[in-house]
Amino acid sequence: MTITFNDANVKAALAAIESDGATLDEKIEMLIEMATGLQKRIKSSQQLEDAVFLYHRGLELCSPDYPLLQARCLSGMGTALRTIPAEGESRLLEAKTAYETALPLLEKYASSEEVAEVHMNIGVVLQGLVPFGKATMQDAIKAYQKAAKVFIGENYPQEFSILQNNIAIAYLSTPLALDGEEMRQAIAIQSFEAALKWVTLTDHPSEYAMLKNNLANALQSFPSTHPIENNLKALAAYDEALKVRTPQNTPIEWANTMSNKANVLFNLPDDVEHPEKGNQNNLMEAKTCYQKAQEVFSQYGQWEQVEIVKKALQDIEVRFGS
Repeated sequence: MTITFNDANVKAALAAIESDGATLDEKIEMLIEMATGLQKRIKSSQQLEDAVFLYHRGLELCSPDYPLLQARCLSGMGTALRTIPAEGESRLLEAKTAYETALPLLEKYASSEEVAEVHMNIGVVLQGLVPFGKATMQDAIKAYQKAAKVFIGENYPQEFSILQNNIAIAYLSTPLALDGEEMRQAIAIQSFEAALKWVTLTDHPSEYAMLKNNLANALQSFPSTHPIENNLKALAAYDEALKVRTPQNTPIEWANTMSNKANVLFNLPDDVEHPEKGNQNNLMEAKTCYQKAQEVFSQYGQWEQVEIVKKALQDIEVRFGS
């Protein structure tokens, strides 16, 4: 593994670890702190690789006398491994092994919050392994539900909101028979709405925007006898998400939400009381949203999204023509 430590503090700490000036447990804790710091200010995947190296170094120093430090090295390594961009499932499987090795040690020596955090991370990994046939969505949901026993909304609003979001996404991704489709989407919507009771635009802006965007997505596709009402609710939720997501601060998330908003406008009549009058104004607004989203997707090389938006713009031109 190639190590490219550029941070002066990291270099100094590594030098201190090699010296005799710190106890063994202090050295391990220092390695964990350095690795955690690299994960908090990610600028390249190499930083995550470096963090994995530091956790490995910590594990090498761990003796049976330090089971909790061993578990924390393993759980931190799992998070670094699952975050490293990679094709295939190998990194996710490594992360799963690290978390599952840490879990019994944490259950014995750590707080319930640390244990719940690992359950939540295991859920994320299992969800990522589903496309490779290495896990099921039900496996991921069970892991999330274990974490949810600790991370309740009243005491842990951010963790609760992320859990409910992940549970909802997992349900939406679970293939069911046609007669179970409505129930699946209803559960997902309930999960998003439950999370939104505990996060606010002011106190938790990123989680708020994520939940509003995903709730709107679910409302759009929810099979209902009141599609216009659902689309109006979805439109309002997208506008709430766009109070946080901007092309300057979160360009790709902003472009996704703009594209999603355009999808709603494409199907929404200008006058909901008289849908027979058409939706020329909403189509024009949808076109503008798509064009702005396409510009950002192109700028950041999101070519699959560019093609989707391009097809949607063609559909608008066909609608105008008719």
